[in-house]
Amino acid sequence: MIAILGAGAMGRLWAASLPADETAFIARPGHSPSTPLSYNFLALDGTERSVTLPWLAPSQSPDLLLVTTKAGDTLTALEAIADSLQPTVPIVLFQNGLGSQQQVAERWPERPILAASTTEGANRPSPDRVVHAGAGATWLGPMTAPANAVLAECVKALASSGLTVHPESDILGRLWQKLVVNAGINPFTALLDCPNGDILHADLFLNHIDGLCEEIARLMVAACQPEQAPSALRERIEIIARNTARNTSSMRSDVQNGRTTEIDYINGFLVRLGRSKGIATPVNQMLAERVQQLSLN
Repeated sequence: MIAILGAGAMGRLWAASLPADETAFIARPGHSPSTPLSYNFLALDGTERSVTLPWLAPSQSPDLLLVTTKAGDTLTALEAIADSLQPTVPIVLFQNGLGSQQQVAERWPERPILAASTTEGANRPSPDRVVHAGAGATWLGPMTAPANAVLAECVKALASSGLTVHPESDILGRLWQKLVVNAGINPFTALLDCPNGDILHADLFLNHIDGLCEEIARLMVAACQPEQAPSALRERIEIIARNTARNTSSMRSDVQNGRTTEIDYINGFLVRLGRSKGIATPVNQMLAERVQQLSLN
């Protein structure tokens, strides 16, 4: 049985894609839903179908746990259910940004903890509808030593979804690559309330993107990541923004729907890393603070 903790867009994408008779959601602590979780799922080919999945019974123990909560909720959500999980159950973290993965790995170094980096696009335009907005791929890699032994079987289990899944020995490097793109696109889309492609012509983006990329380039070297020129980082951010021009970022969607954003684990993570390394991050700090203000309004 594959259990999914977190019933947002990404959790529901995987739930709709994995074998239905082998998948269940985990209810939030203190909640005991009396009916299965149902929603409509719009696939890439334009077909729409109803998805109904059960909640994992208290007596059931999953063989694999996917955690698709928001980054800021991950540690608390896992602490609430950790005692009910067999210590050998692989835990796959699907959070955006960086920081939450390390928190979980440091909390349970004896468990097989893996992180996933995915370019699958999914959004939830209404509470009972999920859209698979773009085909991508998912990379899976170990965050703790025990995870190395289960990497291949976890990749095989997730590949039963029909989605593209790859093993990745350097998952931290893969997460950094995604962090660069998220840090360069998401806050601008949230502040400008626009789809990804529109940031490329906005003054806010044009005035700050070079400074942002210079900060990230210095931070990557300090974090023992391969050195990359700021111009190369900007080019990658702009390519992704063009390729996903009409997409709504998760951060923009969070702001629109009054949800807490993951800014603390994207640009906020970079600000904290800069402080620890003695590297100034004024652009990242400005973006983080302005997005945080949006959530307060």
